[in-house]
Amino acid sequence: MKLPTIALVGRPNVGKSTVFNRLVGRKQAIIEDTPGVTRDRIYGTGTYFDYKFNVIDTGGIDIGEDTFNKEIKMQAELAIDEADVVIFIVDGKEGITTNDLAVRDILRRSNKKIVVAINKIDNKKAMDNIYDFYELGFDYYIPISGSHNIGMDDLMDEVTSGFSKVYEDEYASNVIKFCVIGRPNVGKSSLVNAILNEERVIVSDVAGTTRDTVDTEFNYEKRPFVVIDTAGMRKKGKIYEAVEKYSLLRSMKAIDRSDVCLVVINAEEGIIEHDKHIASYALEAGKAIILVVNKWDTAEDKDLGIKEFTNKLRAEFQFLSYVPIVFLSAKTKKRMHTLMPEVIKVFDNAHREIKTSVLNDCIVDAVSLKAPPSYKGKRLKIYFTAQTGITPPKFTFHVNNKGLVHFSYERYLENKIRENFDFEGTPIVFQFKNRNE
Repeated sequence: MKLPTIALVGRPNVGKSTVFNRLVGRKQAIIEDTPGVTRDRIYGTGTYFDYKFNVIDTGGIDIGEDTFNKEIKMQAELAIDEADVVIFIVDGKEGITTNDLAVRDILRRSNKKIVVAINKIDNKKAMDNIYDFYELGFDYYIPISGSHNIGMDDLMDEVTSGFSKVYEDEYASNVIKFCVIGRPNVGKSSLVNAILNEERVIVSDVAGTTRDTVDTEFNYEKRPFVVIDTAGMRKKGKIYEAVEKYSLLRSMKAIDRSDVCLVVINAEEGIIEHDKHIASYALEAGKAIILVVNKWDTAEDKDLGIKEFTNKLRAEFQFLSYVPIVFLSAKTKKRMHTLMPEVIKVFDNAHREIKTSVLNDCIVDAVSLKAPPSYKGKRLKIYFTAQTGITPPKFTFHVNNKGLVHFSYERYLENKIRENFDFEGTPIVFQFKNRNE
């Protein structure tokens, strides 16, 4: 069962981003020190008790006539179309505006469950205004204060009332699920066809031909696979994708369902910032990743080019230094044989478990080679380390004071673990616990 999706919609400056942060939590992205990767975050995954869901934050809808406002309206319509529930956020202090009525008209056409969140209700006086919003004509009205976390439980009780608490796996546990994600027109559907060796997916030169995720089951080397083709960039009759970043919506759903993510890059166009945004979502979801450089048949000097292009990728994707890179041409099928072995390898690496005794030997050796830096006369001591999870592999360090863990030393420990054990293609997660925790 796929995760339900919540869209946050409203005019500008009503507090959508504040509510978004409440729903997804104020998590620090693990790649936040990489410029341009985590900026302008508009999607996230949230939890509320036993419920889990995707959240979409949209730009403020304004009835102005300029191009930017039209783009924001299209973005919001895409988000509404994808959502199971829409939270219509209004400003309780200002009352109903013309822009609110414009948003209402869009939402009425959606036939989705609409919950009106009357924001900025942080005192009794502000409560006097909430009944004015009943004029909007919807069924559910919840007064909240996103900034003060007032009424959020009431809001989420209503929003999640129709959600399922159980999300069963769609496929057996031995099935390797991998998705093909990337910008429009990088050759995702062509790559799926080349993997399957048949024309199962419509291929077109027009960006955005694929309108939803498409699952295809197949076998390779006697192992079962599901390939998930993503796109959904445009729908018939409507051009939603005026802004490229909104192509991430269906990609995020596919990422959530996958074990391995193939991030496809167009060799003709080279690397652009949006490629990093897409890869960052797969990383934040804890998925194994492969960078796939498609349309390699267009490269002039292919042998020399692989080395040069690899160096460019390593420079641009420094936060994915452990990820394998595959060069191929889905169109000509050249180098296609190099892809599936990498998918299997990174899947197995994401499930790899290290014996505790072997892991602790590795950490002891690492500390003896380079002791942790001291801070105000105190030095980090690592008493014991254990692997406490897979997909992605998770390691828990029991220490004297987790406040003494410096990010540079954490990176050093990760490098040492990767040197000793094959975790190519998968992120690994560290947790530090004080001895008394």
